Amino acid sequence: MSFKPVTHVLFDLDGLLLDSEVLYTETFSTVCAKYGKNFTWELKSKILGFQGQECADKIITALDLPITRETFMAECQAVNEVLFPKVQLMPGAHKLVEHLYKKGVPIALATSSSKESVDVKMQNHQDFLKYFHHLTMGTSDPEVTKGKPDPAIFLVSASRFPNTPKPEDCLVFEDAVNGVKAACAANMQVVVVPDPRIPPEELTQATLVLKSLEDFEPELFGLPGYD
Repeated sequence: MSFKPVTHVLFDLDGLLLDSEVLYTETFSTVCAKYGKNFTWELKSKILGFQGQECADKIITALDLPITRETFMAECQAVNEVLFPKVQLMPGAHKLVEHLYKKGVPIALATSSSKESVDVKMQNHQDFLKYFHHLTMGTSDPEVTKGKPDPAIFLVSASRFPNTPKPEDCLVFEDAVNGVKAACAANMQVVVVPDPRIPPEELTQATLVLKSLEDFEPELFGLPGYD
């Protein structure tokens, strides 16, 4: 695989920088169990990367839950407020983000989560958020008209840098298949650090597949290397 130099970097949040996917699974499982339903990995794998409303609709439809989207999301939010303040950063996340920031590489967050969700998850990681030029939160952002695998969130986020870069000058970091598809649709290179349960054949569009952010070599994409 050949890699092309980039100037700007966009990061997903959940499951990539933040070890939150296990907590989302716990939240969805708790709410679904109230209605006698089982939230499975098979269902979860289909909703990774979607915006909050889309996830709610897909879960309600798949499991035939007798509640509205609004009720489901409200019940999830109540569980999230208990679980999410404990969430930790993923291995290598702080080192990579801090490194790029200190080397002057423009970086931004491009997450499908809502502002309310990000506020809860990141309340104990405020210093980490300061490294990003801006945060694009798809569920709350009126300019992000569709969730991943639509490219909207990455194109919108890239447009908010000063001296807007071309899509091909942006590198995306993702953990989900829908995120990889969105980055490719935006004409951006994408490094994926997937859940090990995701079949490799679903990640063939990715520019680079890693087991951990700790394995990333910035020089591959023309970025400043670690000292």
